[in-house]
Amino acid sequence: MKTNLKTIVTTSAVIFLLALSTVFSQSQRKPASLGREEYIEVEKNVKLHVTDLGEGKPVVLIHGWPLSDAMYEYQYAELIQKGYRVIGITLRGFGLSDKPGGAYNYDVYADDIKVILDKLKIEGATIGGFSMGGATVIHYVAKYNAAHVSKLALFGAAAPLWTKRADFNYGFWTKEDVNGLIALNNTNRPQLFENFGKIFPANETSVSAGQGAWLGTIQAQASPYAMAESMKALRDTDLREDLKKIKIPTLILHGTQDKICSYELAEQMHKSIANSTLIPFEKSGHALFIEELPKFNAELIKFIK
Repeated sequence: MKTNLKTIVTTSAVIFLLALSTVFSQSQRKPASLGREEYIEVEKNVKLHVTDLGEGKPVVLIHGWPLSDAMYEYQYAELIQKGYRVIGITLRGFGLSDKPGGAYNYDVYADDIKVILDKLKIEGATIGGFSMGGATVIHYVAKYNAAHVSKLALFGAAAPLWTKRADFNYGFWTKEDVNGLIALNNTNRPQLFENFGKIFPANETSVSAGQGAWLGTIQAQASPYAMAESMKALRDTDLREDLKKIKIPTLILHGTQDKICSYELAEQMHKSIANSTLIPFEKSGHALFIEELPKFNAELIKFIK
């Protein structure tokens, strides 16, 4: 009995000392992280993946369909080195973000961005968007009167309309074309990826095989459901009135050989956004962020400054 009691007391003392040592060790440790959340809840049961790196003036980047914020890998690297804080938001349904059922459109995406920038208490940021992400940030700035942001950057943006209308004969796509893309998404998604891969760059050599494979791993993470619903938003949304509401300085970067979002769309955006600058990328298709990487980063950083 005495031996058992002694053993219990000794064991308890050892446990106590170990716990005390752990607490002491943790209290002495300087945190290695910046304490920022990698997943931020935008509504009940929906969390979005956020890349939040660096310190300094904030730059918020929104990806295109069907990629994720990982597409900005080579923008993040340079922006961080130049002293900026980069915040890449992956929209619901894509990449590492949650993929719930429900609505997928520019209203939902803009609302999600607003929640995240509210929570992060961001002010005076430059917000940029690629392709569908460009359309999304246009709608965000118009809907929320440029809350949290002071500049807008558009990269190969799918705006003001991605499909032709009776009063808008620009671009490459009709509503019927997009219906065909949705049908292919729902029956042979790998073929859809392959088809878009062929028209993504300006030519066969402007994006390397390695870069193409890298982008392929990113897009494969997207939810098929989210892809189809987002294509409906691309097919149906008219942002011409939103463009008129944009008052902040706007940079438009667009490949002249873009086979997905015609350069004509960039010209239409430039005409409709009062305080905008259009810079053509003569050697680029839709993949201007890697096809002319040094020029892309240099123009973006010059604009942010």
